[in-house]
Amino acid sequence: MAADPLAWWRRRSLRFRLTAAASAVLAVALAAAASLLVGVLGRALIGSTDGIAYQRAREVAALADDGRLSDPVAVADGTIIQVLDAHGRITHVTAGADRLVPLVSARDRATSPGEGRGRFVDGDLYGIPGPLRVVVVHADEGRTVIAARSFKDVADSLTTTVHMLVIGTPMLLVLLGAAGWLIIGRTLRPITALRRGAAEISGTARAHRLPVPVARDEVQELAITLNGMLARLEGAEASQRALISDAAHELRSPLASIRLQLEVALGHPPDEQEWRETAEGVLEDTMRLSRLAEGLLTLARLDEHRRPARRQPVDLAELVGTTAGRYDPAMVKITGVEPAVVEGDALDLGRVLVNLLDNAVRHAGARVAVELRARGGEAEVTVTDDGPGIPEADRERVFNRFTRLDSARSSDDGGAGLGLAIVRETVRAHGGAVRLEDAGPGVRAVVRLPLSRPVPGRAKP
Repeated sequence: MAADPLAWWRRRSLRFRLTAAASAVLAVALAAAASLLVGVLGRALIGSTDGIAYQRAREVAALADDGRLSDPVAVADGTIIQVLDAHGRITHVTAGADRLVPLVSARDRATSPGEGRGRFVDGDLYGIPGPLRVVVVHADEGRTVIAARSFKDVADSLTTTVHMLVIGTPMLLVLLGAAGWLIIGRTLRPITALRRGAAEISGTARAHRLPVPVARDEVQELAITLNGMLARLEGAEASQRALISDAAHELRSPLASIRLQLEVALGHPPDEQEWRETAEGVLEDTMRLSRLAEGLLTLARLDEHRRPARRQPVDLAELVGTTAGRYDPAMVKITGVEPAVVEGDALDLGRVLVNLLDNAVRHAGARVAVELRARGGEAEVTVTDDGPGIPEADRERVFNRFTRLDSARSSDDGGAGLGLAIVRETVRAHGGAVRLEDAGPGVRAVVRLPLSRPVPGRAKP
């Protein structure tokens, strides 16, 4: 099996990869910049040399046209001048210039690159060291003026510049790479602090928080997000411990009752013990355990999925009528129903109504009212009892798991305190909300669910 060519790269540290990538990009940029610099500088120097030679050639051509040209030609800046007549013979030159051989052959003069543009000529052929930059200008009466300037000093300057760039660019690259290594290291230092802080957090020390850097950057946002996650995990762990503790407490009572009844029954002779009465007591406690287990399983499923097990249109009007019809009509009254359809699980929504009605019937004095209304894109189900009510300070607390008020705890059929918790989690899973209000007297439970579509043709009772 062929090895992954990028495996070695992936195994390197983030600091190394960032530095290497930045250095590679910087090396390409520096090489391109150096090449561009040499090219632009060379073209500028060539253009400057051609410009001076062309200017001198134009001056000499003007003197020749006026008949004022001297021999030798006097040029102060070292430009070499050759003046040729119409037959290609050299008639005038600067001091020291060749009088026999033109710097540019007749064929090359005929194919001049353009007015003011020069060409390179090897100066060694004419006893002049280094290359020459030659410009040809045509004058009157077929005369031709050739102006040449030595390019040796310019070429030496370009060579020196190239050598400096060849030596200096790698040194600059190394210097910038080292600076990048240090800067990236300091930039990644908060991440290292986060890693060390995370390593110090154990399963029993989640109250610790990761260090938050001062800089308002992505690392700070990451630290804040991770601390928020730790807080949520800590809260979930505390909630789980409380749930286990409360569940154990709730299980202890029926189990202790079952054990006591069985011990009493076994401690008496068979003819003196009423086994039917003992069986009824054990069955009651067993049913209590069953309801508790069912409630815990329901909450566990809601915590795991956070959404309905099935999503289908649910006719709330029909569900309210069917569920309320299971109770004593003298106690539970339907005061109003409007057509309303929601998306969700009919069994879960039916359990919500059953829990609310059971709770209302348990605490009601004489009457429980059920109502369904469709308002502003939401279905609103209210269950109102005329019981003693719930203090305002406790109306939110009763939705917590295993939370029962003192009046409920004193009653044998008060339940385990999971009913309203199941109601809230189920309604939230369906995208709704539930709250308790004062009914004066009594309590009104209000459930709001988003409507899916109306059910046409349903009459109000």
